[in-house]
Amino acid sequence: MTKLSVNINKIATLRNARGGNNPDLIQVAKDCEKFGAQGITVHPRPDERHITKKDVFDLKPIISTEFNIEGYPDERYLEIIKAIRPAQATLVPDAPNQLTSNHGWNTIENESFLMDIIKELKQVCRVSIFVDADSKMIENAAKCGADRVELYTQSYAENYTKDKNIALQPFIKAGKVAKECNLGLNAGHDLSLENLQYFHENLPFLDEVSIGHALICDSLYLGLQETIKRYLNCLK
Repeated sequence: MTKLSVNINKIATLRNARGGNNPDLIQVAKDCEKFGAQGITVHPRPDERHITKKDVFDLKPIISTEFNIEGYPDERYLEIIKAIRPAQATLVPDAPNQLTSNHGWNTIENESFLMDIIKELKQVCRVSIFVDADSKMIENAAKCGADRVELYTQSYAENYTKDKNIALQPFIKAGKVAKECNLGLNAGHDLSLENLQYFHENLPFLDEVSIGHALICDSLYLGLQETIKRYLNCLK
């Protein structure tokens, strides 16, 4: 079964809007696991506008499933990964002030940089690279030494209602290339209750999806427990 990792950045955003500790990020992470999530994802950006460095350290001892830490591999991020030793480090090519991830790595242009970083991080955890559904970028992710790639799925989500089959084709091809390269396969960005099941049904080698924004939005209406149940049902 494809694992569901819940990205709790938006919970931290809501908490930070008022200060204090409401909602309680730690309790939400515990509840996500209790309700069936098989992982927790965070992205501690340098400006700490949602997840803070302190949050990452506070979460480490309470997470009993897989802890996935996303981020641009600068010195700060590398220090966090080495100290926390999560199950997975997901490398994203975000600029410091970027609102959200909006493209994958060019693994060819950044080959030397990524190769050195991955070699260093693989001593402490599994390493995934955030990439577009581009065969060349996936092949070079393997050359860089990655364990997995995470497919950036915004184009699929945007085009799903227009023609879901056409929207999915690049990702089916990308999934096959990843398998041929002996890479694990993750996916994330704008996956939702509307489009997740079809995506999952057609990518049989999918190891993990990381979902935050849509899941948290759905939980405002459905409640967190029911929302996680529905996302897990999409992955059966």
